[in-house]
Amino acid sequence: MSAGPALITGITGQDGAYLARFLLEKGYSVYGVIARRGTDTLWRLRELKVLDHIDIIDADLHDLASLIRALEKTRATEVYNLAAQSFVNTSWDQPLLTAEVTALGALRLLEAVRIVNPHARFCQASTSEMFGKAQQPVQDEETPFYPRSPYGVSKLFAHWTTVNHRESFHLHASSGILFNHESPLRGIEFVTRKVTDAVARIHLGQKKELRLGNIDAQRDWGFAGDYVEAMWAMLQQPEPDNYVIATGRTTSVRDMCRIAFGYVGLRYEDYVVIDPRFYRPAEVEVLVGNPAKAKLRLGWTPKTSLESLIQMMVEADLRRVKAE
Repeated sequence: MSAGPALITGITGQDGAYLARFLLEKGYSVYGVIARRGTDTLWRLRELKVLDHIDIIDADLHDLASLIRALEKTRATEVYNLAAQSFVNTSWDQPLLTAEVTALGALRLLEAVRIVNPHARFCQASTSEMFGKAQQPVQDEETPFYPRSPYGVSKLFAHWTTVNHRESFHLHASSGILFNHESPLRGIEFVTRKVTDAVARIHLGQKKELRLGNIDAQRDWGFAGDYVEAMWAMLQQPEPDNYVIATGRTTSVRDMCRIAFGYVGLRYEDYVVIDPRFYRPAEVEVLVGNPAKAKLRLGWTPKTSLESLIQMMVEADLRRVKAE
């Protein structure tokens, strides 16, 4: 496919910012859907130096009419739904909001595509949290789902409604089942960034400890900048499908702490404090994905190792803390 107008929801998140930069480099006209908020949400786009090169569209996943107008205005031929209430812990405190945005928001956007331009290609950012209480040691596209949080349940609705629109209305709608992916642009509330920020502050003498919950939980962590390339590749295929996007390597939070603290010459055992307040009501113990289908069909493999990713995040947080 030739590069044309692309519409990204969730463009102010880490994935949205990296995807915007990637598409701009490929010659796309990039439009970002932003629901107006009182706080500054554009810092990631500024940090990647893409804010001045994208067009901001006022629209909201709560409002079908605004999504229809956004698609009519942009004439987008590719639509990426990255917007969500994406923090798992918050989903227990705000389950209705999570369902409204993460589940029904995806349905509204799919309906808008179906109404305005059913020939547009659609990518749904799904999640490994849909596997939750994993039914197989390694998860692929055929592994049964067992979500363990309102976030996972909401994402599963969005995933299946993507499949349903593909099969019912013949939309080119693909779902990327993305395992955990991080970057220096990750929100501070997520455990990887919480760790790297704390490492920077402890190393610079601004903090004395890091409080975490279940540090024996294991995740398959990759770099967000690699994962957005897989999203794009899905929409270049002749037929839509579902793809697991992962590294195939699982690492515990404990080992991730060891790597991060070790980068600045510290022992994590001297600073990490286990705090029961950070345990989830229903824990997801182990997730690890099999990206074989993505490699075979999309030609995609992750480029960035976990060690390189953590180094990148620690260095970015050291710069941020020093600049404060």
